[in-house]
Amino acid sequence: MMHDEETGIGPVTVVVCNYEGREHLGPCLDAIGALRGNVAEVLLVDNASTDGSVDFVREAYPHVRVLAREHNDGPAAARNEGLLRASTRWVLALDNDAVVAPDLLEKLAAAAAAEPEAVLVQPRSVFDHDPERVHYDGGAFHYTGLIALRNFYRPVAEAAGEGVVEVDCAVAVALLCDRERLGAIGGWDDAYFILFEDLDLSWRVRVRGWKVLSVEDALVRHRHGTAGVSFRAGPRYPERRTFYHARNRWRFLARNLGGWTLFCAAPGLAVYEVASLCFALAEGNGGAWLRGKREFVRSAREARGALGALAVERRLGDGELLVGGPLTLTPALTGGRSRRVVAVTLDAILRGWWTVARLGLGRRRG
Repeated sequence: MMHDEETGIGPVTVVVCNYEGREHLGPCLDAIGALRGNVAEVLLVDNASTDGSVDFVREAYPHVRVLAREHNDGPAAARNEGLLRASTRWVLALDNDAVVAPDLLEKLAAAAAAEPEAVLVQPRSVFDHDPERVHYDGGAFHYTGLIALRNFYRPVAEAAGEGVVEVDCAVAVALLCDRERLGAIGGWDDAYFILFEDLDLSWRVRVRGWKVLSVEDALVRHRHGTAGVSFRAGPRYPERRTFYHARNRWRFLARNLGGWTLFCAAPGLAVYEVASLCFALAEGNGGAWLRGKREFVRSAREARGALGALAVERRLGDGELLVGGPLTLTPALTGGRSRRVVAVTLDAILRGWWTVARLGLGRRRG
């Protein structure tokens, strides 16, 4: 079932985060069972599922240790519990809809062993239904509080990058994590619940000068995503995703970017905000957008309070990490000529303002 070849970083605990994912758990756990490398233990952290996930795993995969939580506090909280309960320094954190290749752990571990400053190491995520096309393989920090994704939806044969590539932001489908260093910075911020929590964690890793790696030939197939939140195609953009996007993007900005940075970026932020509101209204999600903003305002003081602690340990300034583009959008959002024109125009405006904002920001630290 599991193999014990040396990975170069010692044994690894595999943590699977699950909520209502019974349909995904068979393929996910079967793939983990075929992993080559030193797997110490497999943990399933279940967020109070009601679809029989826990009983299924206990019966069909008795070697998996199940941590059944009483409430659904989101994937960030579940990942934190997995980090806390793991017995090894390195943890492979997987979403329940991730299907890993047999050599994935070997390749991620080799990359981590070769770079002492690596804290997060991710594989290249491809679509389960279209494994010749990239879904996620990391990105950069867009100043509007988004991820400027690399190779998004690009055919694997045309994707940029070979071997091990340094990136700024990892995407939490599958991540090899240094448990000790993540613990030192508080782990995942579970206040996000879902969306932007990987952006936030990556930022807190990078400002300390630690590294995030993408291993281009380590592959994971990504299945359906989280029901009611994930979006790949129509007919309608999910209302819950609109809410979390509206709330959490501003939580990231408030929690991590300095006041001078926000001042310099303000015109670009305002343009994006207007565009996001117009999109929400067009999709019939204006109420969800407003609720998200209201919820952010209620927690803004707490979010802003985290900035002081971050400043003490940071080695890289905002201007050294932020970029002005590209603005990467799911292709389904830009279908049709008018939407493509809007997307291209928005990207151009945001890039243009960033060239101005950087003159004021320079390399100043927040």
